Amino acid sequence: MTSTHRLSHLDQLESEAIYILREVAAQFERPALLFSGGKDSICLVHLALKAFRPGKFPFPLVHIDTGHNFDEALQFRDSLAERIGEKLIVRYVQDSIDQGKAVEEKGKFPSRNAIQAVTLLDTIAEFKFDACIGGARRDEEKARAKERIFSVRDEFGTWDPKLQRPELWNIYNGKIHVGENVRVFPISNWTELDVWEYIRKENIDLPSLYFSHQREIVWREELVFPVSKFISLDGTDKVETRTVRFRTVGDMTCTAAVESEANSVDDIIREIQISRTTERGSRLDDKRSEAAMEERKKGGYF
Repeated sequence: MTSTHRLSHLDQLESEAIYILREVAAQFERPALLFSGGKDSICLVHLALKAFRPGKFPFPLVHIDTGHNFDEALQFRDSLAERIGEKLIVRYVQDSIDQGKAVEEKGKFPSRNAIQAVTLLDTIAEFKFDACIGGARRDEEKARAKERIFSVRDEFGTWDPKLQRPELWNIYNGKIHVGENVRVFPISNWTELDVWEYIRKENIDLPSLYFSHQREIVWREELVFPVSKFISLDGTDKVETRTVRFRTVGDMTCTAAVESEANSVDDIIREIQISRTTERGSRLDDKRSEAAMEERKKGGYF
C-alpha cells in the first residue's frame, strides 16, 4: 500500500513561492528583488535562500529609500544583506527631489510614498531590470487583489488592470516587449496571518519595531503616529509615550502604530486572529481616496 504525504498549507504556499522565484530566474535576463527591510520582503529573501542556495541569488536586492524610513528597518536591511552576502542596491527619493524629477509634499505629515515611483522607474531604467519581485499580497488592499502574479508594466511603468494576462494552471507568461517590465508577487496568495505563521515556523528574524516597545506618539485621525523629525508638530499636538508595535512598515509620516503588548510572534499571531482591522488600516496614504493605491500603481508604484 502506497502512503501519500500531504503538504501543509504553509508548505504549499512556500512551494508555490519558490516555484515563482525560479520561474523569474528562468524567464528574465535582469530581475531584481525589491527589499525594504519589512517583514514581507524579509520572507521573500528567506524564500530566495531556499530557492537558490548554495548558489548566489540571480538578482540583486534593491531598495528605494524614501528618506523617511524607520531606522530599525534600514539597520536590519543592511545587516541582512551583509550576512547573506548578496548585492544591495539603494537609490534615494531625495536625489529625485534634488534633480527636480519629483515634488515633495508639503504639510504636517508629508508622505514620500507616492513619489518613490519616480525613483523606482529611474532605477529600473538605469539597470535595465525586466522584472521586479515584490512582497505585495492580495489581502492587503483591494487594488492589490487585481494584480496577477506576473503583472506587466508598459514602457512608461504604467499598470493597466484591464490588460492583465490569465494565469491558468500556474503557467506564468513573462514575454514582454523591449522597455516593458514585469512586477512579480510570489507571496500574492498569502495573508498577513500566513506570513506570521511562516515567520514562526521558519524562525525568521525581524526588526524590533514589529514587536511591542515604548515610543513617543501623537494622535491623528484616531491613529497612533510615531514622533519623528519628518513631521511638523504644533501647539495642538500632545506627545505621549505609549506601548505600540507596527503591523506594516512604510514612511514614518504615513504609517501608524497599534497599541499592543505583543512582544513575541505567538502573541502577534493571537492578536491578528482576533483583530477587526486590516493590516493596511494603519496606512494613512491608503485613506486619501477610494482608489488611492490603484492610482499610485498606475503611475509605477510597487
